[in-house]
Amino acid sequence: MPNAPLRPLPRLIFASRWLQMPLYLGLILAQAVYVFQFWTELVHLIEAAFGDKHALELLVKSIGYKAAVIKDAADNVIGYEPIAKLNETILMLVVLGLIDVVMISNLLIMVIVGGYETFVSRMDLDGHPDQPEWLSHVNASVLKVKLATAIIGISSIHLLKTFINADNYTEKTLMWQTLIHVAFLLSAMAIAYTDRLLSHSTSSQAPH
Repeated sequence: MPNAPLRPLPRLIFASRWLQMPLYLGLILAQAVYVFQFWTELVHLIEAAFGDKHALELLVKSIGYKAAVIKDAADNVIGYEPIAKLNETILMLVVLGLIDVVMISNLLIMVIVGGYETFVSRMDLDGHPDQPEWLSHVNASVLKVKLATAIIGISSIHLLKTFINADNYTEKTLMWQTLIHVAFLLSAMAIAYTDRLLSHSTSSQAPH
């Protein structure tokens, strides 16, 4: 039996989901900006590795790195030792920054593809060799859990960068960043636990 046509008002309400399309297109543009940012940082890193002072200065400025302090006789900070070449700490901070960009890009892909598939329209990717494994069973709950997990990964990278460059942060900043990361972790665990309870409730109510 064919489905009955929708009445005008329900049809309008259902069609309003397409208003999200500009939002997902905007996220695609944001993805392009991240790609540009990634390659800019990578080029500066390669140039700095070959001794380019200007590229090294740009990297140091972007990661907020400062060398050992210079103090006067009264133990007051009067400056920082010049950074002559790319060192291991700067390299590690830049690489972690690149990983951070990749993880945020992955988060954008999950939001764009999963959100479009869940809330706008089917993409008909069944059988496509490049279909993401998680997309075959994606729904609003699964998407929330995956996004929470991705945010924890991004927060972990930020926290690791902060600890590596801890000399340039106050104890208060270190403490708050750690607490915020723990809050993200607890929130993700709460979301996953709630989703598990809802899934169990749904399965127990299903007819046998």
